[in-house]
Amino acid sequence: MGKYGQLVMGPAGAGKSTYCDTMEKHMQNSKRSVHIINLDPAAESFNYTPSVDIRDLITVDDVMEHLNFGPNGALVYCMEFLLQRSDWLMEQLGDYEDDYLIFDLPGQIELYSHISVMVKLIQLLQSQGYHLCAVYLLDSHFLDEPGKFIAGSLQALSAMLHLSLPHINVVTKMDLLPPGADEKEEFEKFFDTDVPAIVSQMRENSSSRLHPLATAIAQVVDDFSMVGFLPLDISDEDSIALVLQHVDHCIQFGEDEEPKDPGDADGGDDDY
Repeated sequence: MGKYGQLVMGPAGAGKSTYCDTMEKHMQNSKRSVHIINLDPAAESFNYTPSVDIRDLITVDDVMEHLNFGPNGALVYCMEFLLQRSDWLMEQLGDYEDDYLIFDLPGQIELYSHISVMVKLIQLLQSQGYHLCAVYLLDSHFLDEPGKFIAGSLQALSAMLHLSLPHINVVTKMDLLPPGADEKEEFEKFFDTDVPAIVSQMRENSSSRLHPLATAIAQVVDDFSMVGFLPLDISDEDSIALVLQHVDHCIQFGEDEEPKDPGDADGGDDDY
């Protein structure tokens, strides 16, 4: 078996740790050997038990206390320190070379937009033979307003361009919406990335002087057809399985076992 992993990212509060815990349990029920790697030095608590934890090496609180950094500066310092101690990380991961890894990453958006530390981390893992997929999470609150959704889509697009990895976008916390919400007209336009419908709703709720700008920004998302989202309801095993199937397809997990195209399961395309 090769080396495979998911890099789970997204803004704070998107449900990254819950996603990791849910995926781990789902894979374990499928008899997969899986481990979660916590690379968030600011994490306080989570439901899972990490197999590797950056907090054993360095924490944001320690950096803030000893170097008088603010929270964001301390977090960036921790990630750069991790790269300087890459031998520690590789030694920790060495125990799980034949296992599927889920990396729980920090929520600071600048790590995925312009700072190079995550790119270097990805290059380090790839140099060790890991096949990786970025899983970018937005929570269902981004579906409240079209403008908020477009902003989240641009964040996801920025991360995709910056990290240059196979990339899946997921809307989490669908279990907080009414059952079948992803198929209702109110929300379906977001999952189909129906930009004309989204722009039309934005025009209804914004000043007319902002309409040209809103249209131009939304058109960026539409023109390149690079941003799509999968809904994730953690109370629905089929929803979890579909997201995992798309990730596995991206990294060709179990290539020798001839993985199925996700489109065969949901009847759609796989431009996510």
